[in-house]
Amino acid sequence: MKKFVVSVGMLLLLTLSFELRAQFTKADLFKASNAITWIGIDYTEVKFIGPATGWGDEGTKSPTEMRDKYFPAWNELIIGEPKAFKLAEAVSRSEVNTAIEITAVANAKMNKKEIFSENIGDFQLLTEADVQNMIKKYDFKGKEGIGFMMVAEGMSKGREEASYWVTFVDMKNKKVILAKRVLGKAAGFGFRNYWAGTVKSVLKSMKKDFKNWD
Repeated sequence: MKKFVVSVGMLLLLTLSFELRAQFTKADLFKASNAITWIGIDYTEVKFIGPATGWGDEGTKSPTEMRDKYFPAWNELIIGEPKAFKLAEAVSRSEVNTAIEITAVANAKMNKKEIFSENIGDFQLLTEADVQNMIKKYDFKGKEGIGFMMVAEGMSKGREEASYWVTFVDMKNKKVILAKRVLGKAAGFGFRNYWAGTVKSVLKSMKKDFKNWD
């Protein structure tokens, strides 16, 4: 009986040890052998800084229009134009998987009545803890491995740039591996492309600096 108890105890320890090893660390982000999945941009907490009038191609925009039209349009554009939005190069990979349906579910649930602000202090309101709390609510649809995403924080007319939390997450346990705030400059013709330019800017800066992130 004692041998059996000891064996069960050893089995539990080995199982726990395996589970701990299976959790991704920051070091794993920089190993090209570890696959990365782009899961899109979460806009649920974004603030548009500046008067509501003049946002978009047709004047005033509403939170509902942003949610239903532009949130999906930006996410679809990024994977629809891989030569412009070089996701793999940003994370030092030859390729990345994609699963933007994960953030699409979160974005579709955004029901804020006001996402516009004229307070420049609202440009950067989120913390890394806020990002982790957002991730805890995600349904990763059974996917595992390293998820790569951005959490949109602020988009400023006056500054002509956007603030994002570039985030890497262990999709199995919903834990943030690394979250880093990065600014991107706006550029492009038309409302959709102009603000999508901020994502392109972030990806370009990541290509240069990613290996030095800690």
